[in-house]
Amino acid sequence: MKLPLQISARNVDLSAQAEDLIREKAEKLDRFYDKIIGCRIKVDVPHRSQRSGVLFDVRIDITVPGGELMVRREPGDDLHVAIVNSFDVAQRRLKEYAEKQRGDVKIHEMKPVARVSKLFPDEGYGFLTTPEGVEVFFHENAVLDGKFEALVVGTPVNFVERQGDKGPQASSVTIVSIA
Repeated sequence: MKLPLQISARNVDLSAQAEDLIREKAEKLDRFYDKIIGCRIKVDVPHRSQRSGVLFDVRIDITVPGGELMVRREPGDDLHVAIVNSFDVAQRRLKEYAEKQRGDVKIHEMKPVARVSKLFPDEGYGFLTTPEGVEVFFHENAVLDGKFEALVVGTPVNFVERQGDKGPQASSVTIVSIA
């Protein structure tokens, strides 16, 4: 970290143990992503409720090159757990940020498109034909959202192709919505 760690508390006195935990978790973040410019942690007890007692709110602001990441979770009744959970979320956010910086953003492949070519509703299966002319078997359980009954010959669908015992088989079949 380029700037010193800042810890503040409002409406609560932080124990030495809690401050040590915060410092330990912040050091771990710095080892995880060494480009952190600064880190501010604010522990707050927003209000005391007769029903839920004391709730601890932990907010983490991390300054990184090109921006700032903020982590704020639902208040919890255990300070230790609230600190640990907040830093776990901060580490995930830092990981996502680092991946974006490196250009490691996950690219989702487009599911292939096919049309229902044969349908056997009484037996609970059918066949799809891809634009390349490949025939792919599918079972009614492979049709998502229970929409097997909505299928008719010619319906366009997306699917994931798997190799079955007797050839190509479709899973995760979804009806293509035409906008």
